[in-house]
Amino acid sequence: MIDHAHDLASVRDATERLLTAVGKLDNASVTQPSRLPGWSRGHVLAHLARNADALVNVLEGRPMYVSGEARDTDIERDAPRPLDVQLADLRESSARFQEAGDAPADWSRTVELRNGVTDSASRVPFRRWVEVELHHVDLGIGYELEDLPAEFTEREIDFLADRFAGHPDVPATRVTDGTRAWSTGREPGGQGPEVTVTGPPADLLGWLAGRRDGSALTSAGGPLPALPPL
Repeated sequence: MIDHAHDLASVRDATERLLTAVGKLDNASVTQPSRLPGWSRGHVLAHLARNADALVNVLEGRPMYVSGEARDTDIERDAPRPLDVQLADLRESSARFQEAGDAPADWSRTVELRNGVTDSASRVPFRRWVEVELHHVDLGIGYELEDLPAEFTEREIDFLADRFAGHPDVPATRVTDGTRAWSTGREPGGQGPEVTVTGPPADLLGWLAGRRDGSALTSAGGPLPALPPL
């Protein structure tokens, strides 16, 4: 059962951590490359602000973005802004998202995201939590996958394993940290998974989310599967 109110509170906490960390930067730092290819830290911050507004659109029944081109144009437009403007925008857009999340609503309803993807409204706060936490790591300012809340890491591994479940290009795979286990990829052709991938939760998440190459993981039954882009 998804607890959207719990997730909204988690988004609020994660956003405050990010704002506090980014507040220690300077204008020059914002223009430096992030860990995402082709994006500066300013691009990441601009994306986070615009994503908050896009998810307000989703919760209020409007298209998430006018178009993919408009989304990209907005990020490019906002990326070069100085630090104080970035911070103010992210703080204000995040407050708008929280306000939309606090409004009385039917959280069991189905909403539409990008590219025709649909989901329960109750999962939107978790999706925002994912954006804030992973992009905080992407900024490359000292917040690492190992610093993510344990609850978040477990739930995001589950979310991503489910996302790749049934994917024809991913072999049947068991993902485990030695205590918990998840299944992903194609349906196994035999009695069990074709591949078992084992490692620490942060490295499993990094591999599934395309943030790490999986070199810290062990793979039994075959090579480490190559995952398609998210």
